[in-house]
Amino acid sequence: MLGLGRTRAQTRSSRSMSLGGMDYADPKKKSNLVGKILMAAVLTALCILMLKQSPTFNTPSAFSRHQPGVIHVLVTGGAGYIGSHAALRLLKENYRVTIVDNLSRGNIGAVRILQELFPEPGRLQFIYADLGDAKVVHQIFSQNAFDAVMHFAAVAYVGESTLDPLKYYHNITSNTLTVLEAMSAHGVPTLIYSSTCATYGEPEKMPITEETPQLPINPYGKAKKMAEDIILDFHKNSNMAVMILRYFNVIGSDPEGRLGEAPRPELREHGRISGACYDAARGIIPDLKVRGTDYKTTDGTCIRDYIDVTDLVDAHVKALEKSSPGKVGIYNVGTGRGRSVKEFVDACKAATGVPIKVDFLPRRPGDYAEVFSDPTKIKLELNWTAKHTDLQESLQVAWRWQKSHLNGYGSSLVKSS
Repeated sequence: MLGLGRTRAQTRSSRSMSLGGMDYADPKKKSNLVGKILMAAVLTALCILMLKQSPTFNTPSAFSRHQPGVIHVLVTGGAGYIGSHAALRLLKENYRVTIVDNLSRGNIGAVRILQELFPEPGRLQFIYADLGDAKVVHQIFSQNAFDAVMHFAAVAYVGESTLDPLKYYHNITSNTLTVLEAMSAHGVPTLIYSSTCATYGEPEKMPITEETPQLPINPYGKAKKMAEDIILDFHKNSNMAVMILRYFNVIGSDPEGRLGEAPRPELREHGRISGACYDAARGIIPDLKVRGTDYKTTDGTCIRDYIDVTDLVDAHVKALEKSSPGKVGIYNVGTGRGRSVKEFVDACKAATGVPIKVDFLPRRPGDYAEVFSDPTKIKLELNWTAKHTDLQESLQVAWRWQKSHLNGYGSSLVKSS
């Protein structure tokens, strides 16, 4: 009547006993709880013991430790056109490879192909990351034992750089600084830097040697030159081995048809002329746009030095092999022969077998009339010479990949003809 009775739900075994105004737990309940805690502790100890006896317990990843006879190379931008071809070559040469890419320009499909070709543990790993995030970059370096870095990652369209210069200074110059700081902090001894002939601008004399003054005329070339300057200034007080490769206009693809060039559709307007050629041949775009016919050249169109991607990655591997602590090597990577855009278009028509319609337009801002290399230095010092110099043949190899991958890395056909 005054609430002194027990409710039906409150049993004797679950009730607390009140003594002198204080509650004490039922001894049976306390005993059960202690037993459960002891049992959990015993099981946990047994699990830990079993794990310690496992051969894989506390075994660090192959990527996180240096291994005698194995060179671990970080390939930034390794999901991109050139970077993926470089990763393929390194893996074929038995290097250990880590690819870091944010996939803003690269293709995860290229990475998957490399993973299928080299599935063995400790050969290849992919890390999705943005080099603009310094904290993440340092974390990657702290968790991996790199012996060298091939730094390809960069936006790389001249036309786009004139429209959005800040993107280029941030992505190229700032990100290179971040990579260099991480290399220095974590003791990575070798850098192979992917630079460009755009750092020379429009020289008065041809061919271009490594001593040609660097006077870039577009944000892409300027950003790359700034990155070079940072590297060279840092090297004055460093024992790092540095190789800077300034290469010219890249074409072609893997001769065995495993990799190719697959730019994002929204970037086609700014892309390489080879990509535009294939798009026109496939009917993706109505015609091939040639910008500028009034340059002071033989036929009025720009003259470029077209280097096959297979030769280009060969130069990178040779640079890595010849790199030396405390030394800097700077090399032009080209064929030594200039070809006009009209010559290129004719070769493209022959390679594809398609009568591509050509639309001649005014000049594109930031373009230069004529650039081709003098490859004497790289031949003498690295024993490198371009081998795939038949323009039409390089375009045919790439065209076969394009025809068998109509949606880039999104799909592939069994046969190409």
